[in-house]
Amino acid sequence: MAEEKSKTETKEEKESDEFEVPKKFKKLVEEIEKMPVIDLAELVKVLEKKFGVSSQPQMAVSIPSAGESLPTGGAQEEEKSVFNIVLKEVGSKKIEVIKVIRDITQKGLKESKDLVDAAEKEPQTIKENVKKEEAAELKKKFETAGAKVELK
Repeated sequence: MAEEKSKTETKEEKESDEFEVPKKFKKLVEEIEKMPVIDLAELVKVLEKKFGVSSQPQMAVSIPSAGESLPTGGAQEEEKSVFNIVLKEVGSKKIEVIKVIRDITQKGLKESKDLVDAAEKEPQTIKENVKKEEAAELKKKFETAGAKVELK
């Protein structure tokens, strides 16, 4: 019993150090904590569609529009050291693209296929905050698989 209390107290202390969850959300937060990462990703997509919001950082949205309006947008992009990889077009080798996504994101077959299917309708962010060298390597993999990728 004493061990259970000490474990509970340390867990509560850790939670209070990180962030104090209001009582009205406590049950919901506990449920979310128990969910696998894959289910959380799906939940985020469902909430985005349901409420018409996006979990994408606003900075990522504002960068392309700022780059397009500035005449030195190309030079500015070369200076960046961190990129987001956006799948714009899948191409004719859909299975190859799914394989590349599975390798990069460590997602399962269904999640990778769903991402590719979504990319056929609108561009999808595959990976965020990738270093320049890795981004170039990943872009090359996608292009080899027949897809078109944009680095933002």
